[in-house]
Parts: sequence; C-alpha cells; structure tokens
Amino acid sequence: MDKYKEAYRDEAHELLTELEASLLELEEAPDNTELIDRVFRALHTIKGSGAMFGFDNIAEFTHELETVFDLVRNGEITVNRELVNLALSARDQIRVMLDEDDREEGNSDFGDHDLKFEIISDLRKMLPPDYEDKAAIEDEATSGPQANALPESDALSKTYRIHFHPAKNIFVTGTNLIPLLDELRELGDTSVVAQTEAIPMLIALNPEYCYFYWDIILTSSQGINAIQDVFIFVADNSQIDISAIDDEGFTERDYKKLGEILVERGSLSHEELDHILTRKKRIGELLVAEKVVDQGTIDAALCEQRHVKKIRANRQENALSSSIRVPAEKLDHLVDMVGELVTLQACLSQKAFVQADSELLSIAEDVERLTAELRDSTMSIRMLPVGTLFSKLRRLVRDLSNELEKEVDLNIEGGETELDKTVIEQLNDPLIHIIRNAIDHGIEPPEVRAALGKAGRGTVRLAAEHSGANVLIRISDDGAGIDLEQIRAKAVERGLISPDADMSEKEALSLIFTPGFSTAKKVSEVSGRGVGLDVVRRGIEALSGSMDMHSKKGKGSTTVLKLPLTLAIIDGLLVKVGELHFVIPLSMVEECVELVDGNLTDAYRRNMMNFRDKIIPYLNLRELLSLEGNSPGIEQVIIVEGKGGKVGFGVDQVIGQHQTVIKTLGKFYKGIEGISGATILGNGSVALILDVAQAIQSVEDELMFL
Repeated sequence: MDKYKEAYRDEAHELLTELEASLLELEEAPDNTELIDRVFRALHTIKGSGAMFGFDNIAEFTHELETVFDLVRNGEITVNRELVNLALSARDQIRVMLDEDDREEGNSDFGDHDLKFEIISDLRKMLPPDYEDKAAIEDEATSGPQANALPESDALSKTYRIHFHPAKNIFVTGTNLIPLLDELRELGDTSVVAQTEAIPMLIALNPEYCYFYWDIILTSSQGINAIQDVFIFVADNSQIDISAIDDEGFTERDYKKLGEILVERGSLSHEELDHILTRKKRIGELLVAEKVVDQGTIDAALCEQRHVKKIRANRQENALSSSIRVPAEKLDHLVDMVGELVTLQACLSQKAFVQADSELLSIAEDVERLTAELRDSTMSIRMLPVGTLFSKLRRLVRDLSNELEKEVDLNIEGGETELDKTVIEQLNDPLIHIIRNAIDHGIEPPEVRAALGKAGRGTVRLAAEHSGANVLIRISDDGAGIDLEQIRAKAVERGLISPDADMSEKEALSLIFTPGFSTAKKVSEVSGRGVGLDVVRRGIEALSGSMDMHSKKGKGSTTVLKLPLTLAIIDGLLVKVGELHFVIPLSMVEECVELVDGNLTDAYRRNMMNFRDKIIPYLNLRELLSLEGNSPGIEQVIIVEGKGGKVGFGVDQVIGQHQTVIKTLGKFYKGIEGISGATILGNGSVALILDVAQAIQSVEDELMFL
C-alpha cells in the first residue's frame, strides 16, 4: 500500500499546483467554464483518490470545497474574490495536510485545526439556504443495453453521439439499413440502441414502413467526415444528427450524470430535471413513470454514459502505461553513468588516435556517435519547461501585491522554454527575490501611478527565450526604476565610495550587488535587511550563469539572467596553460585569434587588445590564476562574450573541442573564483572548467575599488 500512497502524494502535489494556477486564472476570468471545470476536476481527483488510499482527512476537507465548485459549475454560485481567497487557503491547507501525513504513519488529522474549521465554516456560508447535496445522482449502470468490448487503444479518437431517424418510407426505395449500421461499426467501437416505441399494433403495421430509429455512440479516429459518408445515400430522406461528446483530452473516468445527458440531448428541460431531483427515487424510473421521457430515451442516455466512461477508463490506463514516474535520484544516477561513459569514450578515442589503428578508429567513432546520442537523449529527459516554475510565481505576485496594497499583473512569456531540472530547482529563490524587489521597490501605489499618468495597475513581465546554448530570462517592471543618486548616497554613507567619485551608470548599478546593501528606509517583512541581490547574483553564478540589470528612472527596471541549458554535460573548448588543461564553455566562445610581438606586449601592459579594429579587455589566464612559467612568443586568445561585451583570454595552446562531464569541486576548493568545476580527460588527467562570467566579474570588482 505504501507505494500507492506515495503515488497519490506525487499526483496530489501536481494537482495542487494545477489547482493554484487555475484559481489565479479564474480570478481574472470568473465566467470561464473551462477553468471552472479544471478546478472541479482537480478537487474531485484529490478527494476521490485520497479516500481510496486512506487519506480520509484530506478527502473530507476537499469535499467541502468540491461541493461549492459543483454549485459554481451549475451556475448557482458565482466566482468572486472571496471564493478564490477561500479556495487558495483551502489549497494551502491540503498541501500542509499532505506534507505532514508524508512524515507520519496512520491517518491522523493534520494541519491548522482552527484554520480548517474557519475555512469549512466560510465555505458552507456560501451555499444556498435551501441547499441539499444533489451530487450523488445514481448512474444506473447496472441496467440497459451493453456496449461492445473496447479496443486496446483509442489514441487520437473522438466519441460521437449519432441520432439516425430514417424516413418511414425508406424501404420503398430498396434501402437496407443493416449494412449501413455494420459500416458504422467498422469505423470504431460502437454502441447502438434501437428505439421501438413508434411500432404500431400488428393490425396497423405496414411491412413496407420503417418504424425504427437509432441512437448510436461511436468512438473512432476516422473523423466526422467518414461518419457522414456512411449516411451519404440516405441523408436526403433521413434525420441525422452527429455531435462530438468526448475526445482524448478528457482523462477522467467520470462522465456526465444521467440528467445532464438528457438535458443536453434535448429530451429534458432544466426545470423538469430540478423537479425530479427533489424526489427520492432513481431518476430514470421517475422520468419514465411521469412520462417525461420514454424508456428508449433513458436506455440511449445510459448507453452513452457507460460507453464514454469505459472509453475514458481505457484511455487513462493507456496513458498510465505510456508514461511512468521516475524518482529524481534514479534520473541523476543515469546522468552520472552517462557522464562516466562519456569519459571512457574519450579514453577510447585517444587510444585509437595514438595507435593509429584504422579499425579501432572506426569503432571509436561509432562509440562517440552513440554516446553523443545517448547523452542528448538523457539530457532531454531532464529538461522541463520553465512555465512550471513561472506559474508558481503568480501566487507570489497576488499575495505580495495585496500585502503592499498595490495592484500588479504578472505577464508570462516563453513558458514553454526548457531548462535542466537542476537549474529550474535552484532558480526558484533568485526569481522570488527579484520579483519581490520589483513589486516592493519598483511598482508604485495606484494613487502615485495615477498622479504620474500611469495605469493604476503595475505590470511585472517574466519572459524566457533560447539564446544559443543558453536561456535568457528577463524580469521587468514598469515601476519607478532605480534611483542612481540614492544608490550613490547610500554607498557614500557606507564608505563604499568617496563623495567625489565619478561613476558610470553601470558602475553605480553594480553597487546594489554589494553584500548588505539596501536602500529601503525601514525594515519590513519584504525588504530592508540587506540580504539582497548579492545573494541572488551568487546563486545565479553558482548555476554557471550571469546576471545583468538595466533601469530607467520613472520607466522601470529589467533584470536579465543568462543560464546554461544544463549543468551536467557541456561542450567545451580545451586549452592549455603550461602543463595545465582548462575548459572554456563552448557556448561563450566567439572565436580564437593569435597575438604576437608588439601586439602581445601592448596587451600585457594595458590589459587591452585590438580585435578587428576595436579595443576590448584582455586577460591573461596565466596571470589571472597566478600560474608559474612564461607565456610563449605567439599567444592564443579566446574571444568570449561577457555581460559587458567581448573579452579576450590569453592561453598558451588551443587543443580543440571537448565533450565535458562536469564534476563539482570539493569543499576545500569551494572559494576559488573563476573555476566552476572540473572534468576528466581521456588520458585520466584533470582539466579545470573556467567560470568565464565570474572571472570577468572578479577583475571588474578589483578594478572598481582600487
């Protein structure tokens, strides 16, 4: 049972994430029936599965919220801010109950008891005064016609409701309807109900007349045109109605209740259904007894209900069999094994090259190709859309704007952009801090924005896009921007710069990354303690990324995060300084050039070099890392793209491209700047991976405070 409980917890956490996102969208579009259905389905699944696997406390609590949203679906309760607030609070309580139950045995009642009772009380106050729980309408699945056996797979299929009522004199034209029904069966899984109430007494029966008509439920991947083609020769003298009622997008086993089907078919009005629901008997029996509809119509509706339920159950089982849940630890272990394989492949390639054995070289090339494909496939498994992280931030923006009494919208773009799961996990805290800063320091209160001629509602924009082997994430706002004069004044007050220091805009902005730096006038729960952007920058740099900021006073600010797609295996450029090997991430390399004679001497003296008639910064890797030895007369320079433009790194020799398995450094080397990790070469030696962004930043910081 434990493994099923664990599966429920995993599914429930996903459903709670989806529930939160749906509720936040519903707040903006309260009449959106699709969103209402998404909320109800999430609650229904959490409750039903919870009761099945012993989470009775969660099931009972969730039932209270499900009841309210069932009435919302039926139009008896309208969505408003109060309901969304309650639903979000209930969602948080379910999360607490789920997490606490994860750490304890049994089914104790977890969570904040007072808060739970308060939420339940407030939810019940929303129910109509004369409300009775009408949710359990019997589906009467034990009677009526049986559907055919289901096919093994109904992928890419839809389920159609077909009403076929031929003209009474259709037999006169020589038409045989049995082959027509058989042709429908060939299109897919079919359930047929023959309606016979129009057959007269024998004395009045005309054998040349057709007194039958049929209600048919068909699940097929052939499309509606194929169904219409079946009726092409009888369409002119028959009543034929075809409508889609289900497709592969619906994965729940449940289907509409009997009354809902009859209303949808036009066999019953909403008023008649409400009247019947006040009775205690089964709805089908009551409808037939009161002659609201006949037994044939009930049979057709029940047939549809059973057919779609079975199709959905079959689809759900197929979906479960086509995808599996894998613990993150197993995936990480797979990546480690692939990394070891990449290292062994490098050894094999080097051995084949040294021995110059053509057969061995051919084998090594095949192994290299297969290893690269395996590496790419493994990396793709780890990739997740950043939208999974972005959607969680909607709640942060909503709650924080309420707390600060501001009106803020969050616009998300590029949520389908994918990043390594490790990067996404570690990106959560930096993004939260940046957005909190944007709302607290950037976005003005509504009255201030109105006085400035701005819209009352502020906007925070969160966008992601691919840029080569990296992903760019932009967080921008249309608030007040950063006051550079206030930054300078605070820096002078703290003794970071002299009062007469001449600083560029970029240099002034870099001051806000100083540890403990804050311009907040008072400490609050949101800001003012100085635990700020320096922590964010270190977090981004720990991901081998970079962080840049732009601001325009009165217009807003933009923070740009540049992140690698993955942190496990990268393509690098292998270089050599003395006897040591280094790897520079290939995604940052623009090109390689040579420096000789006077150009090399000038570069050493001024830390600048001439690159295509432009002066760019030059850093000698030997000097930067304080390595012993002398540089050669002809030096190779790797041109990389830094946050402020191009920078040249001088090395002794360029070896070539190298597939790099990143190994983290031990705790003794944790504080070394400019190095992000290490890799093992084909000959067993170690090469250090250069953290280009950090190396450039450390030099800039040193020069700025000289």
